[in-house]
Amino acid sequence: MDIRFANSSKETKSMLTDELRENFLVNELMRNDKISLTYSHYDRVIIGGVKPVSKKVLLPNDPELRADYFLERRELGIINVGGKGTVTADGKNYELNKFDCCYLGKGVKKVSFSSSAKKSPALFYLLSAPAHHSYPNAVCTKEKAIPVELGGTETSNKRTVFKYIHLEGIKSCQLVMGLTVLENGSVWNSVPPHTHTRRMEVYFYFDVSEEHRIFHFMGKPQATQHLVVANNEAVISPPWSTHFGCGTSNYGFIWGMAGENLVYTDMDPAPVVNLK
Repeated sequence: MDIRFANSSKETKSMLTDELRENFLVNELMRNDKISLTYSHYDRVIIGGVKPVSKKVLLPNDPELRADYFLERRELGIINVGGKGTVTADGKNYELNKFDCCYLGKGVKKVSFSSSAKKSPALFYLLSAPAHHSYPNAVCTKEKAIPVELGGTETSNKRTVFKYIHLEGIKSCQLVMGLTVLENGSVWNSVPPHTHTRRMEVYFYFDVSEEHRIFHFMGKPQATQHLVVANNEAVISPPWSTHFGCGTSNYGFIWGMAGENLVYTDMDPAPVVNLK
């Protein structure tokens, strides 16, 4: 498991491209028949990816956790952005189609991932946070996520938001998760930009074709920096950082947060006209 320590806004401001990517970009998340895990010291979240092709892939108990099993003191959110697959938790199967979400609560001891078809493997994106209470395992399909349409074609950000783990959805200790899909001709995400010092966030970009990229903006609103992001890569966003982006084509992204506030709308605006 890769370990990422926290950086302040002051030291991040002086980072060049390679340093920014080393500290905030999480790549190689979807590898055949492997699981990839990155531990961030921002709210101690773990970012992961699983692409089971020809076998089941187990969720390991990494020695860094000093736990008897991965979810001994943690909760886990899982969203599938690939072909149909199955999450198995303590012997119970949860089938996930593309855009379906599964939540596993504190205390689940054995977790594995598999795909229904080798030619169309599932792509499971994982986000885990420390948990103080055990909430029930749950599945929310795309159809039950109550899609919300936002933005418009005139601002190139017409998009559909699916909320899964939040106060009015799947219950959790501190995880908030969902995804956003931009329509054809729309490329901007999370505009107007914002920050929220009460929680960190991770953006995972998917359905980005090989010839396209996302320009993800981060940093203090008056001192923005950026990362160039490819398909199935994630960006760690510190509580002090803004987070918004623009693609060279439309795409989708999973947003996941952890911290002290579960309210989805808890944001501190950073108006576009004030950005620098």
